[in-house]
Amino acid sequence: MNIRQGIRKRHAEVHTGALNDILFILLLFFLIVSTLANPNVIKVANPKAKSDTKAKQTVVITVDKDQNIYIGQKLVPFDQLEPQLQAYLAKETDKPSVVINGDSTSHLGTAIKVMQVIKKLGATPVVAVDNNGAQ
Repeated sequence: MNIRQGIRKRHAEVHTGALNDILFILLLFFLIVSTLANPNVIKVANPKAKSDTKAKQTVVITVDKDQNIYIGQKLVPFDQLEPQLQAYLAKETDKPSVVINGDSTSHLGTAIKVMQVIKKLGATPVVAVDNNGAQ
């Protein structure tokens, strides 16, 4: 007696109907998250301003609430600021501008010293402010 005749061959199948929906949702999620990423990792509370001025930024210098100075994301002691900033500015052919991103609780004297170094090197200092409200 041959029992195997009544058994049908089964084929393995993978149901991918929901895969398109999941991939579309993941794509949207990563697109939204990537637009929220900020290149300035050091968070500071900027002072508020009424007007909005935009300048082409060559270098960003950040002064945080503890008076630490950063060129981009790199911590720099004040005595090394001039030579390291000069290396960045040497790559520019036009008159470079340096954006100073200062915390609203930082001392004004530190920002002024940074501005003096920037002017000494022949660049234009630009102070970054938060435009979300007036002070």
